[in-house]
Amino acid sequence: MSRVSGNKSTPRKGGSPLLTGLLVGMVIGVAMAAGLAWFVMKSPSPFVQNNSATDQPPSGVSAPASDKSAAGAKPGEKPRFEFYKVLTDKQDNAAPAAAGDNPSVMTEKPAAAKPGAQYLQVGSFANAADAEKLKARLALMGFEAGVQIAELGSKGVWHRVRLGPYKTAADAESARAALKQNGIDATPTSAQ
Repeated sequence: MSRVSGNKSTPRKGGSPLLTGLLVGMVIGVAMAAGLAWFVMKSPSPFVQNNSATDQPPSGVSAPASDKSAAGAKPGEKPRFEFYKVLTDKQDNAAPAAAGDNPSVMTEKPAAAKPGAQYLQVGSFANAADAEKLKARLALMGFEAGVQIAELGSKGVWHRVRLGPYKTAADAESARAALKQNGIDATPTSAQ
């Protein structure tokens, strides 16, 4: 009988080296992620402030008391401003809308006619909500607008969005140019 000579390989009992590498890599990755999470949870958050830090203004800066009281904050507390409150804070010039309209929509009383006073009318709407939207858009641009209600007989009730009063025509024209740069056409009018 002839004998077959050759290397007989014995089966390995360790498994695939690729599988072992993946398993070791996953264990190391999970350990690193857990360590990072622990570090982040134990370190102080930069988004949370201590009460002692917010009570005192930075050195060399004094916070005016009028700003704090205007925002409704107690003395010694940092004022908190909200966009909606800033827009609707002008209640001393506001009057409720006419009966049948939305009571949450506030409109300004028409100003008394002053000789030489100039206004810029940026819109006139039959719908009060449209007028308030334009007023809010102007507020985001830095302009303080007012909404006046005008009874136009057979045409119904219209809501005029106006800026002013401006003391001189030059002041009104510079505001008109700034509005034009923002894509809003304004018409100069006198007080009515």
